Order: sequence, then C-alpha cells, then structure tokens
Amino acid sequence: MNIELKLKNLNGGFEMVEFKTIESVDIKFGNNNFIEVGKMLAVTEEGENEFISLSRGFFTRDGQRRYKKSVAIPSDKEILSQIVDALKKME
Repeated sequence: MNIELKLKNLNGGFEMVEFKTIESVDIKFGNNNFIEVGKMLAVTEEGENEFISLSRGFFTRDGQRRYKKSVAIPSDKEILSQIVDALKKME
C-alpha cells in the first residue's frame, strides 16, 4: 500500500512524501483489534528513509481497517535489538 501526503517542512514550505509499505505483519487480538508491524519507506525529493512502523487499529463492521495510533522506529539493527530484548523482559 502506498500513501502520498503533503507535509510542511522546517523551512515553512510543503513537500510531497510518499509512504511505501515494504513488508507488514498483522497481530490480531480481541474481537476486532490488530497491531500492524511494518517495514516502511518514506520517499521525498531529497531522498528515502526506511523505518519500522507499529500501528494499532481495529476492523469496522464491514471489514475495513481503521488506525488509532502509530509509532515510527528507526530501521537500525542495534535499536531494534534493544527493543526486542526489552519486550522479551516483559514476558
């Protein structure tokens, strides 16, 4: 899935950002909730930035996905390793 957004940059202007999903995994829980773990790519005129997205959402009655919250994590092996270790300690 690709999404295009017009975002305000630090100079006060606007630029187009295209978000591309490289890969994603859904973790379903409860009656109609999910957590989506995705490897994403943000593409602008200046370049690309890869990141990991954790998004929480739910399915509507007709099966459409709705997102509530999301957090972006740098796609850095050391940071991801520390997050995985911290999550394992929570078990």
